[in-house]
Amino acid sequence: MNFSFISALTFEFICILRCLNPNDCSFKQPTMSQTAPAIPTGHPKGLAVLFTTEMWERFNFYGMRTVLSLFIAQALVMGDEQASIIYGGYLGLCYLTPMLGGYISDKYLGNRNCILLGGTMMAIGQLMMFYSASMYPYEGSELGTAKAVMWGALLVIIFGNGFFKPNISSMVGQLYPKDQRSKLDKAFTIFYMGINLGALLGQTICPAIGDVKNPTGVILADGTKETIRDLSAFKWGFLAAAIAMTLGTLVFLFLKNKYVITPEGKPIGGKPDRHEVLEDEATNAKFSTGSVLILIITTLAVFFLFQYITWDPKRMPIPEGMSGLGGYFKALAASPVKTYVYPFILASAIGLGVFILTDKSLTKVETHRIIVLYIVAFFVIFFWGAFEQSGASLTFIADQQTDTNIFGWQMPPSMVQFFNGLFVVLLAIPFSIMWTKLQKRNLEPMSTVKQAIGLILIGLGYLIIALRVQGLGMEEKIGVIWLVILYLLHTFGELCLSPIGLSLVAKLAPKRFASLLMGVWFIGNAAGYVLTGTLSALLPPTGDKYRLAQKAGVNLEGILSGAVQPSASDLKFLETNTIPKTFPSFAGFNITNLFEFFMVFVILCIAAGIILYALTPLIRRLSHGVR
Repeated sequence: MNFSFISALTFEFICILRCLNPNDCSFKQPTMSQTAPAIPTGHPKGLAVLFTTEMWERFNFYGMRTVLSLFIAQALVMGDEQASIIYGGYLGLCYLTPMLGGYISDKYLGNRNCILLGGTMMAIGQLMMFYSASMYPYEGSELGTAKAVMWGALLVIIFGNGFFKPNISSMVGQLYPKDQRSKLDKAFTIFYMGINLGALLGQTICPAIGDVKNPTGVILADGTKETIRDLSAFKWGFLAAAIAMTLGTLVFLFLKNKYVITPEGKPIGGKPDRHEVLEDEATNAKFSTGSVLILIITTLAVFFLFQYITWDPKRMPIPEGMSGLGGYFKALAASPVKTYVYPFILASAIGLGVFILTDKSLTKVETHRIIVLYIVAFFVIFFWGAFEQSGASLTFIADQQTDTNIFGWQMPPSMVQFFNGLFVVLLAIPFSIMWTKLQKRNLEPMSTVKQAIGLILIGLGYLIIALRVQGLGMEEKIGVIWLVILYLLHTFGELCLSPIGLSLVAKLAPKRFASLLMGVWFIGNAAGYVLTGTLSALLPPTGDKYRLAQKAGVNLEGILSGAVQPSASDLKFLETNTIPKTFPSFAGFNITNLFEFFMVFVILCIAAGIILYALTPLIRRLSHGVR
């Protein structure tokens, strides 16, 4: 493979994105002989390398994600609800482990080594997913083996992502000296477009080869035609993700020394030098024994609190003949991801967040700025909790209650997610230009105002789809155009919030905590994915479940509402087909239809956006001049 060619191609592509002449581009790489270089007007070549590496990693991440929930729910026969909970737990841990990866990078390995380690682990994890799916059709104990391999694969990918994610993002900020920090919003917008270009490729290729249905279908007893998904095809989606991650890791391995450097030519992201002082900041964190005790006590207290909150007595009842703590913990074992992984994510996030603030070397200004990051990260929870339904509940709705026919072509339901990546690729640069023009006129809103706007746009997207599904019959389906509109509004919101959020971390984080606080930013993502899984599991049974029950002579609506007492055969039917016995509930209210389900997102997102906007004056004061 000619990596010089890949470098040149990547560089030319970025130049085109920046509307530059590739033969006279402002991406200039200073040499060691330049003693007093002028401040460059463009962006360093290292941004192109990081762009490409992240693009392939996002292909791997989002491509695998398109088919993950369907694979768990249908091939592994675990049902929509458990698939949603596993999906949320997996993604939550993916965005919690950057705390660990960031710490190890800052203290021991450095950005570069962590990126290579993380990329390799994720490629191996995807190959394990390929093996799990390759065992289908499962015979005898093979189903149990496939599930075990799946759990192991997700664990490897989770830790690989933890090493990779905070370090690649942190290196973008390190490419720019202090006098060029004003470029970070634009740089992260370009970088974020790389994320979504990779997501677009992954969300197109992986479902195209991994989510396949029999085109001829089968004729049922009542004369209707039904297409059947080829459950053995999921493996090809996972294999494509593995190849992409391998390619991204190799690109970084061969190009990092040449392009990922400072203006003076020094490598960025090497092993940390504990004796180096960066920009007049303290070099080392100072944590006392008391700080460690605070971390342990806070983490344990929050864990048990959230464990109790996540316990649903209706769906996880205490077994007969048991009581007290023994019965309580036995009931929790019915859904270990929800009752152990979710509380662990939230407890670890809060505990580590408090732990950082106990660092004795923090100045008052640094502490205030870190608090700003925590405030913003809290509101990001609601954004990602709603936005990432694309890989969970929205995929199930696209699969069962959406007509995905586009001009005679039947789009794979899991591919509908690709509209988000498409819209970001098309709109990232126009949004960047818009922010630049507003900045020149002193009209650009500060970062948190942009994020408040993003939250409200997410809520409006769900409001449109909620009104469309109101009164939707069991046999009816919505047109795919409504999901396209939802993804368009969500893309507007994403471009307001996510790239600007990454830039804000780079501006506010003390250098000695660069990667760790980038990991703290992903705390909001981790908790948001916990909310994603929790809310996706609230999806009431879709039309296919009612039709299946009707054919079996089971009154599903009566059972769910409590009007009909299910017989032993009814319960057996529900268990076999992984259909719940009661309607899901949220904050004391039963979710009985899709309209009520989507209105949960409308209320949460719009309310969060309004509150965040109201906090803008306080955030401005605590930011101490950083916008």
